[in-house]
Amino acid sequence: MTTDLLLHNSLTRAKDRFAPIDPGHVRLYVCGPTVYDLAHLGNARPVVVFDLLARLLRRLFPRVTYVRNITDVEDKITARSLETGEPIAAITARTTADFHRDMAALGALPPDEEPRATDSIAPMIQLIERLIANGHAYAAEGHVLFSVPSFPDYGQLSGRSTEEMLAGARIEVAPYKRDPGDFVLWKPSTPEQPGWDSPWGRGRPGWHIECSAMSWRALGEVFDIHGGGHDLIFPHHENELAQSRCAFGTPRMANIWLHNGMLRVDGEKMSKSLGNFLTVRDILARGAWAGEAFRLLLLRTHYRADLDFTFAGLEEAKAELDDHYAMLARAVEPADGHETVLAEMADWALAPLLDDLNTPLALARLRDLRTIENVASVGGSATAVLHRIGKSWPVVAGLAAAAFREAAGVLGLCRSEPREWLRGRPSAGSATVDGQTLTTTWHLDTASPAAFASEDAEIDRAVDQRLAARKARNFAEADRIRDELKAKGIVLEDGPQGTSWRRA
Repeated sequence: MTTDLLLHNSLTRAKDRFAPIDPGHVRLYVCGPTVYDLAHLGNARPVVVFDLLARLLRRLFPRVTYVRNITDVEDKITARSLETGEPIAAITARTTADFHRDMAALGALPPDEEPRATDSIAPMIQLIERLIANGHAYAAEGHVLFSVPSFPDYGQLSGRSTEEMLAGARIEVAPYKRDPGDFVLWKPSTPEQPGWDSPWGRGRPGWHIECSAMSWRALGEVFDIHGGGHDLIFPHHENELAQSRCAFGTPRMANIWLHNGMLRVDGEKMSKSLGNFLTVRDILARGAWAGEAFRLLLLRTHYRADLDFTFAGLEEAKAELDDHYAMLARAVEPADGHETVLAEMADWALAPLLDDLNTPLALARLRDLRTIENVASVGGSATAVLHRIGKSWPVVAGLAAAAFREAAGVLGLCRSEPREWLRGRPSAGSATVDGQTLTTTWHLDTASPAAFASEDAEIDRAVDQRLAARKARNFAEADRIRDELKAKGIVLEDGPQGTSWRRA
């Protein structure tokens, strides 16, 4: 597969050809969660987007370091602690574990590194000291502030004027500021607030300096890609860029800035006041299938476009996955000698991702592979599909399915064992990363495997009884068993290889 990858760079406002600083080692940083509550649907979108990007990069390049931070120093966390009486450390530990579990349920692999702000205070202080020494920051009344007028390129990332930036950032008016746009790098802490000793007194970092320090320590002064949601462009990423460039005297912080669009619910901005605020846990509670279905729903919309979540859309994604898994459950291993064609098929399905992660087109190509496999499995001809896509591949049972599995794996889809998915028990999915097999869990089921096995065995016995009735030409009994199973939500599918069942 070619490494000719185009990505939309928020800094240049154009699709740029991705050229890694070191072709042997791609470095990616993405802003992670502030851990004070369960992740909501909007939090999940960048996780899935950049999990996809990391998977694609690993297919294209020999080594990828994907860093996603944990913000465990923030005033929202302190406020939650004061409100509930729960210690800050307990809040951040619990919500970080919740975040990891929920993201794994969406099929997201863990990042290679996950630095925490509380473990990075020393490099934050080092950066602030450098900014003061370089004339880009100043101390005032226990605070340290970045001097925005000292950096002429400020506003380049967001494309905003000074007036727009002052309005958009909800600038705090403070007498110790030299300029209204100056922002906090370090601030004093009261006794009930977390704090660390520093040259400017006991205090805590501003949000923006946290990511500058963590990305620097993990990836260096300049790295390949910086990602996050569109809402982070200003002020967070604008301020990160300014701090890092001024601290190190570099012409850039990251070569490419990548931002995903926002997520709405039923056409409206998600908010608790509107009653449409949904957490990932709310989605996962709908069934063992919901994690992967939500991932597919996210991928159906291009990452830069705003996405409208609906439960109808979630059900549609589940139905599409049912079709995918039904095809995979019927598929046989392809005959030897077709390895080159298999690789070509998989590369063709994934090629749209090279054009700024065009997931809608990649998913359409997966559906074409599924159609080809379904035709091949019954000995038919896929002339119409092959003509439409301009290919002359041999129609061999199992070949398109194998290519489908490979391509779907890069998208983070169809990682469950097909039979288990169709029976309503999505299994753990796995992927090979840098030579290691990593496992993710699609769902939050807590029922015992023994209970699953007992229920499945009962259905298998009913299917066998129906088969025996059909062989005895007792069709009334066979129909009775089918209808009884259907009433329990079990769908039977008769095919050349026998009868299989799945949950509706």
